[in-house]
Amino acid sequence: MRNSKILFMVQFAVLLAIEIIFCFTPLGSLPAFGPIVATLSAVPVVITAVLLGTKAGTLMGFFFGLFSFIVWTFMPPNPAMAFIFTPFYSFGDFSGNIGSLLICFVPRFLVGTVAGLVYSALSKRLKNKSIVSYAAAGAAGSFINTVLVMGGIWLFFGEPYSGIVGLPILAIIGTTVLTSGIPEAIVSAILAPAVCKPLQSIIK
Repeated sequence: MRNSKILFMVQFAVLLAIEIIFCFTPLGSLPAFGPIVATLSAVPVVITAVLLGTKAGTLMGFFFGLFSFIVWTFMPPNPAMAFIFTPFYSFGDFSGNIGSLLICFVPRFLVGTVAGLVYSALSKRLKNKSIVSYAAAGAAGSFINTVLVMGGIWLFFGEPYSGIVGLPILAIIGTTVLTSGIPEAIVSAILAPAVCKPLQSIIK
């Protein structure tokens, strides 16, 4: 049992280190549309949820949110948009608020929760831990992040965000889903089985 706990801590620490690299370096971000950035930071969260369980994935999702909060507070990639993810930033007449924290944290930790639950449900139904289980968990975890972030922006900052981008908020949401959300989900659906299936065999 002691060895299992040590193995778990080592695995989580390695994945956390990868998450840090993705969050604090350009390796985790891909330019998309205008101020929109496609992020790969959800991938280590999905992998954690699949390999180590839903609780571990949710915890990794919390770190994903925490690192995003730090980035947008102290080194925002787009200062005009920083108020959306941190209450400690403002741009002209627009200031962050409690909604900023909800947008920054809730979608992130739900990445791990959703990915873990989807994988757990499908792996029980499909034999031999089918690739479908990994891929579905990866896609679902990544896509929930996009949906909830954009939903939060629409709910809390729809008008100022629309004014900054120069497009109607629904057009921004649709464009983001097409240019960022779907590609992120596809990448996560590919990487989850590519990484998790061989690692699970090695660990076992």
